[in-house]
Amino acid sequence: MTTTAPNETEHTFPDHTFLVSKTNTRGIITYANTTFVSISGYTESELLNQPHRMVRHPDMPRAAFQDLWDTVQGGREWHGIVKNLRKDGGYYWVDATVTPSFNQGKIVGYMSVRRKPTREQIEKAVSLYADMRQGELATS
Repeated sequence: MTTTAPNETEHTFPDHTFLVSKTNTRGIITYANTTFVSISGYTESELLNQPHRMVRHPDMPRAAFQDLWDTVQGGREWHGIVKNLRKDGGYYWVDATVTPSFNQGKIVGYMSVRRKPTREQIEKAVSLYADMRQGELATS
């Protein structure tokens, strides 16, 4: 299951559809709905039991995912615009909400519900993430 090198092909999906996945506490995918499977370009069997980071686009700054993990591991909901990588190397943007799942007060996993962002949200994220990546390069 190899991902093609990133390219500039943007994929979109219909408004009012949701990409849903669940992971365990280590970020391993335990569930993926058919919409997520379809837009990712992977099969369900290629996604399940794999790290969710397999759809992480290299344009996304490390700090964005650190913020996500810090937030959900602290038991709080995280929300943001994310650029994801498809199996074919293309990409797709999502407006993501990641929520911890609890059992008897303990975090047992995470659920991510993603919908189509607006073009304005994407443009703001592109600008913000470019600034964040510049900051990461300056401090490394």
